Amino acid sequence: MSSIETPPTSPPPQRSGCLTALMAVLGVIMLLPGLCALLFGGMSLVEGGKIDSDVAPLVSLGLLIAIGGAALIGLAIKGRKAPTDPATRP
Repeated sequence: MSSIETPPTSPPPQRSGCLTALMAVLGVIMLLPGLCALLFGGMSLVEGGKIDSDVAPLVSLGLLIAIGGAALIGLAIKGRKAPTDPATRP
C-alpha cells in the first residue's frame, strides 16, 4: 500500500501592523452610530414609551453598523498574531 504524502502546510501570511491599526480605528468609528442609535432610541422610549416609526429604521441601521464595527475590531485583534521564533518550532 502506498501512502499519500501531503505537502507541509505553511503558516498563513502575517498581516501588517498598519492594516491591523486601520481595522481597529475603522471599527471604533463604526461604533459611534450605534452609540447614537442607543441614545436616540432610549430618548424615544423614555419620552413616548415606544420608538416612533420614523426613528426605528435609523436606530436599527445604527445598531447594525455598530455590530459590524465590533466584528471588525474583533477580527483586527484576533488576526494579529505574534511571529514565532524558528528556533522554538517543533
